[in-house]
Amino acid sequence: MTKIIFMGTPEFSVPVLKRLAERYDCIAVVTQPDRPVGRKRVLTPPPVKVAAEEYGIPVYQPEKLRTSEELQTLIDLEADLLVTAAYGQILPKALLDAPKHGAINVHASLLPKYRGGAPVHYAVMNGEKETGVTIMYMEEALDAGDMIASRAIPITDADNTGILFDKLSQLGADLLMETLPDFLAGRTKAIPQDESQVTFARNISREQEKIDWSKSGRTIFNQIRGLSPWPVAYTLLAGKTFKIWEATIDDNQHVEAEAGTIVIAQKDQLGISAGDGTVIFPTVIQPAGKPKMTIQSYLAGALASLKNEARFGE
Repeated sequence: MTKIIFMGTPEFSVPVLKRLAERYDCIAVVTQPDRPVGRKRVLTPPPVKVAAEEYGIPVYQPEKLRTSEELQTLIDLEADLLVTAAYGQILPKALLDAPKHGAINVHASLLPKYRGGAPVHYAVMNGEKETGVTIMYMEEALDAGDMIASRAIPITDADNTGILFDKLSQLGADLLMETLPDFLAGRTKAIPQDESQVTFARNISREQEKIDWSKSGRTIFNQIRGLSPWPVAYTLLAGKTFKIWEATIDDNQHVEAEAGTIVIAQKDQLGISAGDGTVIFPTVIQPAGKPKMTIQSYLAGALASLKNEARFGE
């Protein structure tokens, strides 16, 4: 049976690992170290570690694989194939070259678009009509290897980054399982990436999380969806942080109001004007120092005071 080393960390990686473990001999799993999570900073294992332990697969968690003792241990396992999916580190050439069939990656974009660590976020924020997964050879350069297979799915207004992560996770697992038999038999063709079409999806910065109400409503709507459920878009209200987890937009409704102005404040609805006159309707929010809540719950206690606030973004 084909011996595989799997490398991955978040929930996105779990379906890929499970499908591999059910069909192939997964001899090792490599993931990031346990990290403190939540306000109480509870040391928590990454999802891939939890899944690997369910299957009884040995787990390695080096902080920096390139300089770790585990690197040589993994090379000495003499795996037939290395498979990665959202592992989080660039792998050293010595490890990439060690397996008989090399190393391949399940990447959550339609390469060469969106190389990097946040491809789903950028696809949504940039208003792409579709995204997908690509199975590719791994190189030391970031997501630059030849492509083996890809598959696309549409992005709808109902999607956010979290929803798409779940869809792409399953899509990636399906595509990998369909691709591996031909790949291992040498029947697949490597397709070079078109370097003229390369774009990058670097990790989201704090600056990118802040809403600029002078932008179009569609741009703001895509930003809110693209940053949900993490790291979450925010604005300011009376100088305090106000997170918007979810929102809707009516592209056909236009108002004459300064960007960020509260144009609708009712017991069940809050409307904020964007730079092009369209209106954003937050549906799930989180005021400073408060828990996440529906807009109806927020307005039940804040409607009177909210009417004294003229604009968001200040």
